[in-house]
Amino acid sequence: MRAEPSLRLPEKVIRVWRLQNLLNTLFWLLIPVVYELVRRFIFTNFYEWITWVLLALVVLDLIINVIIWPPIRWRRFRYEVYDDEIDIREGVLVVTRTLVPMVRVQHVDTVQGPILRKHDMSVVSITSAAETHEIPGLDVADADQVRDQIAKLAAVTEDD
Repeated sequence: MRAEPSLRLPEKVIRVWRLQNLLNTLFWLLIPVVYELVRRFIFTNFYEWITWVLLALVVLDLIINVIIWPPIRWRRFRYEVYDDEIDIREGVLVVTRTLVPMVRVQHVDTVQGPILRKHDMSVVSITSAAETHEIPGLDVADADQVRDQIAKLAAVTEDD
């Protein structure tokens, strides 16, 4: 049996994931707010308890996705770049182990949104014929190095 991949993401990715998940949770907060505004000013016979249930769901989402989930996700994510494949392991309840053969890599990118840019981080996006795989939240220098390494190995494999 193959050994588990050993490389981890930098720990500061937890802050990035928390911030991204917080923005998603704030988006979901619009649902109880809009419902309450509609209930108060348009359809006054709507049930008030629905607002509280929706608000409780948003708070539950906040607790799980902002506070609890990012450190667990960070502890469980591993990756490794070998000469002939990329090994990615992720997941908590359902652990997914993905091996991407270098011969299948079509291109590799680094992606950096505004939150990642603020924290000097990038996502390495590996595209094969079937799908796209990601190594999320590497430092910019590390992401560039991993991207260049994969691109070099994929080009060498195609030439053979």
